[in-house]
Amino acid sequence: MTKRYVSLPDAAEAGMREFIDEVDRRLSGDEDTCSVVEDVLIDLSGDREAYERWQAGEDVSAAERVRLQSYDPCNTTLESEYYAEKDEDVFRRSKHLQWLWRQFDSLPIADNVEFALRFRRMLADHLFEECGENCRFFKGITFTYGHNITIGDNTIVHDEVHLDDRGTLTIGDRVSISDGVHIYSHDHDVVDQTDVRNYHTQIEDDVRLTYDSMVRAGNKVGENAIVGARAIVQHDVPAHHIAVGMPAQSVKIKPGWEDDATSLEDAGVNRQAERRLEYDLPENLEVFDEFQRDLQSSQ
Repeated sequence: MTKRYVSLPDAAEAGMREFIDEVDRRLSGDEDTCSVVEDVLIDLSGDREAYERWQAGEDVSAAERVRLQSYDPCNTTLESEYYAEKDEDVFRRSKHLQWLWRQFDSLPIADNVEFALRFRRMLADHLFEECGENCRFFKGITFTYGHNITIGDNTIVHDEVHLDDRGTLTIGDRVSISDGVHIYSHDHDVVDQTDVRNYHTQIEDDVRLTYDSMVRAGNKVGENAIVGARAIVQHDVPAHHIAVGMPAQSVKIKPGWEDDATSLEDAGVNRQAERRLEYDLPENLEVFDEFQRDLQSSQ
């Protein structure tokens, strides 16, 4: 797609740079991440006056108190917080950063594309295991933790994408991830849903994952491959292949790469088991089974 360069007026550019650089410095320093996130969200929401009234002991409604308390990520919970196998020490910081990312996206200022892309790119440096140069992250992206994600250079992640890193997720250079894509790194046992299996899911360089497609845990989409709209990847997609359908099947090799690709007949191999990640649960863990299902047949 041909695009053009767009720039902000000088004053807007200067203000944006100053703000993002300030947040970056604070997150890089010794200051408590929780406090930084709280300050940033209060100011971006325009709620500083109400917050200071509340801190001074003045009366606020119950609804106001909940809103003001929730700027502090320590007063919130995320779904992934309940996952038993997570690294508690690493998660504490990534939770705060993920809260900032999510709450930022809920604000009107997140529709200012130039500002929002740069702000999220700065956050990615602090949240992800590794993030390359010139990545672009659009609105509504969600993660499990964030800290188990590695992304290469010049990758674009569009609106409403879910990057599940309950296991490990590696995304290469120049990858294009379209709106609504879901990439998973964990799966559940078909009998006991509480039995969670984590995997390493890989999206290699120059891949295109098109609209609303899904990559299941432990699969690899090879270099320069394309996954068609709403396709469900349940096995490896070889390099340079075009895979479509539910489940996704290789139907074509990209023109010009025929000599570099395996044949269509050799596609469709599932190597999920090779990429399973073992984990240990704390010995004193009090297990919570939200389903309480009978796992035995009545026959």
